Amino acid sequence: MNEAIIEQVRTLTEPLLEGTDIFIVNIKIKPTNNIKLYLDADSGLNVAKSASVNRKLAALIEESGMFPDGDFSLEVSSPGVDEPLLSMRQYRKNVGRTILVTYNNEETPETLGVLKEVTEDEKLVLEVKVGKKKEIQQVEIPVADIKKTVVQIIF
Repeated sequence: MNEAIIEQVRTLTEPLLEGTDIFIVNIKIKPTNNIKLYLDADSGLNVAKSASVNRKLAALIEESGMFPDGDFSLEVSSPGVDEPLLSMRQYRKNVGRTILVTYNNEETPETLGVLKEVTEDEKLVLEVKVGKKKEIQQVEIPVADIKKTVVQIIF
């Protein structure tokens, strides 16, 4: 049931985002018909953009009859700062930022570095500090080898 609702929400949302730099990151549905739509934008997602999508999408969901009693709630927001990156577009948006990469192979230690590039063949190029002298090296990581990537907030 949830997968069908997620697809309907995606189908209703995508036309609202055409011609903008906003994109869908994730959609979650709670058993209480609480729809959580996570968006991001290449230029950053502000409250006005979120509110606009929320108003338009809520009206479309009502019109669609997806929830006959109108028994649903909709939250539109960006993912939190501690949420992992889920799409290539998010990786590209975060070039220049420090990220922590966790690998599918649990034997491989995590890599912390500055994301320098996202290649066409879906590899990340990170600048990492290696050894006692903290020499800077570039490391290439295939996205397929990554379990999770989280942007690090550096103060």
